[in-house]
Amino acid sequence: MDLRQLTPDLAVSAQILPEDLPALAEAGFRLLINNRPDEEVGPDMDHAAMSAAAEAAGLAYVFNPFTPGQITPEMISTQAEALALNGPKLAYCRSGNRSTVLWALARAGQEPVADLLQTAARAGYDLSGVRPLIESLAASEG
Repeated sequence: MDLRQLTPDLAVSAQILPEDLPALAEAGFRLLINNRPDEEVGPDMDHAAMSAAAEAAGLAYVFNPFTPGQITPEMISTQAEALALNGPKLAYCRSGNRSTVLWALARAGQEPVADLLQTAARAGYDLSGVRPLIESLAASEG
C-alpha cells in the first residue's frame, strides 16, 4: 500500500485490496472512503466487496465514486461529511489523485487555496488543473 498523509487524520492511497483492511484497522484507521467507481474494478474490489471487507475489519465505510470529469456538488458534500467524522481516515481511488481532489474541494473556503495545493503537492499530487474549481468554490464559501 502506498499511503500518503494529507492531514493528521487523512491519508490517501491508490487502490487497496480487501485483504489490506485488517492491517489498516490495526494501524488505527477508523473510516475507509472509496472514491473508485465500480466500473473500474472487478467484483473482487467493487463497492460490495470493499464494504463487506471494511465491516469485517471493523472500519466504517463510505462509497463516494468519482468518475474523472464528473464532479458534482453532492460528491463534494459527501466527501466533506465523511472527512468531518472523527478518527483517522483513508480515502482511495485508482491512484489517490481523485481522493485528493475531493479532499481539496471539500476544504475550499476553509483553507487558503495555495495551502491546499501545497499539501497535495507534498503528497505527490498536482492539483493545478482543478485550481480554478477550488478557487471558485472558495469564493462562493467566502
